[in-house]
Amino acid sequence: MNEHYEFVNIPLPYAYNALEPYIDEKTMHLHHDRHLQTYINNLNNTLKDFPELQYLSLEELLTRSIYYPPQIKTPIVNNAGGVYNHMFYFSIMGNSHMTDREQNRPAGLLAGYINDVFGNFDQFKDKFTKAALSVFGSGYAWLIAEYGGALSIVTTPNQNVPRLQKFRPLMNIDVWEHAYYLKHYNMRADYIDDWFHVVNWDQVNRNLINCLE
Repeated sequence: MNEHYEFVNIPLPYAYNALEPYIDEKTMHLHHDRHLQTYINNLNNTLKDFPELQYLSLEELLTRSIYYPPQIKTPIVNNAGGVYNHMFYFSIMGNSHMTDREQNRPAGLLAGYINDVFGNFDQFKDKFTKAALSVFGSGYAWLIAEYGGALSIVTTPNQNVPRLQKFRPLMNIDVWEHAYYLKHYNMRADYIDDWFHVVNWDQVNRNLINCLE
């Protein structure tokens, strides 16, 4: 995606069917090509008459919202958040070094951090799942790190993002129903369990390393 206006959608870093059987191909087409594209279109339309904001990156748009004119503050926050959250969600799924998705677990530095904070991966997975299930309506659950590496799990409603001035996202799960309804119907817990099979822990580990640099 372009770093600045006009924002454009970019192809997924894997095939639409790469997450089968856990996340279905049709959902990936609709989620990426329709839902994400709509947020991109809306964001560009909101910014087209405000050239003073067009030089800002997506992250800068989200961290400077207190300065926007009232008539565009909510559309920018909602749509820039929708773009940021979706792009991040798609980026942390796919193929990792793990070939056996039944045993898809983090390794390396990330595994050590998870063990230190949560006890072990299974306890982390349980806490993260409970957080994702606790989101009322639509939103996200996140694993985030403070600059320096302290890990925590948070949730955000709708298309809100964590405080990017203070935290760096490591991974997120989209629990809007459009992320899972075609395959999992209203069974959010089943979707979350399947989603853990397709997390790209290599990318999540890189996100952690980046926040430590």
